[in-house]
Amino acid sequence: MDERTTQLDDAFDAHEFSRTGAAATAAALALSACGGGSGGGTTSDAGPVVPDIRPTAQQAARFLGQAAFGGTEAQIADVQARGYSAWIESQWAQTGSQSHWDWMVANGFAVTANINNFQGVDGSLWRRLMASPDVLRQRVALALSEIFVVSMTGLPVQWRGMAVTAYMDLLSQNAFENFRTLLERVTLSPAMGIYLNMRGNQKEDAATGRQPDENYAREAMQLFTIGLYELNADGTLRLSGAQPIESYTQSTVANFARVLTGWDYDTVVSGSPDHLARPMRFTASRHSTSAKNFLGISIPAGSTDGPGELSRALDALFQHPNVGPFIGRQLIQRLVSSNPSPAYVGRVSAAFANNGAGVRGDLRAVIRAVLLDAEATTPQPQAQAGRLREPIVRLIQWGRSFNASSAGGLWTIGDTTNPSTRLGQSPLRSPSVFNFFRPGYVPPNTPLAGQSLVAPEFQLANESTLVGYANYMQTVIGNSAGDVDADYAPWLSVANDAGALFDRLNLMLAAGQLSAATRATITTAVGSMASGTDAQRLQRVQATVLLVMTAPEYLIQR
Repeated sequence: MDERTTQLDDAFDAHEFSRTGAAATAAALALSACGGGSGGGTTSDAGPVVPDIRPTAQQAARFLGQAAFGGTEAQIADVQARGYSAWIESQWAQTGSQSHWDWMVANGFAVTANINNFQGVDGSLWRRLMASPDVLRQRVALALSEIFVVSMTGLPVQWRGMAVTAYMDLLSQNAFENFRTLLERVTLSPAMGIYLNMRGNQKEDAATGRQPDENYAREAMQLFTIGLYELNADGTLRLSGAQPIESYTQSTVANFARVLTGWDYDTVVSGSPDHLARPMRFTASRHSTSAKNFLGISIPAGSTDGPGELSRALDALFQHPNVGPFIGRQLIQRLVSSNPSPAYVGRVSAAFANNGAGVRGDLRAVIRAVLLDAEATTPQPQAQAGRLREPIVRLIQWGRSFNASSAGGLWTIGDTTNPSTRLGQSPLRSPSVFNFFRPGYVPPNTPLAGQSLVAPEFQLANESTLVGYANYMQTVIGNSAGDVDADYAPWLSVANDAGALFDRLNLMLAAGQLSAATRATITTAVGSMASGTDAQRLQRVQATVLLVMTAPEYLIQR
């Protein structure tokens, strides 16, 4: 342990805010902060904000916490000057950094020595999430990766690392396109084909008893498009006799699975991963020619037009009335709030149905509706407002807020899934297709459960992960994350004034949400530290960053 880390320990210990104590307190208070109070069923009918509003610094910081993993002081000022809508418009055309695929090739990871591993993948993921200029695209791509899940835990094939990079490029490239286009490209992605068994899926065979694999057919409906139950446009359940109505049946799954037969890799060249960057290719001889009737479409027996059948099936899913509220609510949850009101979901669903020019599924219109709604731009008084910042978003925010860079250019943060020593979460390393957490997760025996509120990210929150987060961030902030280090130099000039330092970091990292009591605790701790040299001032900055980023009021993003 070096001197910088020791100084951070001292700041914690001096005010009974030890690493374990900080995490345990965060766990208890975060639950209270997210679920406390009354009126859990309150909703708002307010419409979207006026697009040309000029926000305060606190409002701009809060907006960037939703749309961009947070922002620097300069970026906060930029949003103030532009307004929310103009900032979003500027992001549509923002050029990103090198694609994951090209970076892997350029840095020597796309070689046969790595054919059975994920060397370089984590580095490229962290690189773009932390440093690519197209931050809204990266924010949405990360959200999509937690809806259309492909995980490194389930890709037992050669060139698996390149399959992951091609998939994340696909999500990034299509984050602002039409949902129908995204759905088809995800469906024909080799990575998804591997992960959910559509790749190599064959027609039924009476002699062997083989039936088409139903994995992708089921998850494409349950998780990617329509969900388990029929929904109203505002996301509430449609009922029949006080019971929810199923969106599909086992017959629907079986018929859809037959449509999905006959797809496999495009041409494979020995020693090359390039087939993983191309859509899967159809082979008619492996395709089921049985009759297929589901979701309002009927395909007669004898059809060998696999691509045409797939197009009809995806059209039927895309046109289903559930898609707007089902996907819209999840995007709100990933970016803004765990418990959006039905009115908010309804407005986002309406944008999905019609972008204002008669186009369905325009993701730009959906993203604007999510981020510009009054429930997003204005802190809500309801008990259900806000969300727990997921661990990887906190780390990404640290990197972006302090202009982190990679000394070796390889972004060697690595896999951060270890819950006791790291974050308990790492990009594209979900334990299953159900993501790291479920959209409807309710922490048992908590005030949230008592108010019938969901808190998806709390599925990752326990004493082990909260202590692990505090310990890991202590190391990251005081030293580095692999070869990735932050630039705290601009903050040294204010470090002598613990109050001013806290106020600026509270604004930048937490949109000014930390309370006066928390301010007093942190400024007292930091004010007790020496500040006569640049090294000592650096320790003050690092201690303040750590204490802010482990405070319960920071962990709950309102």
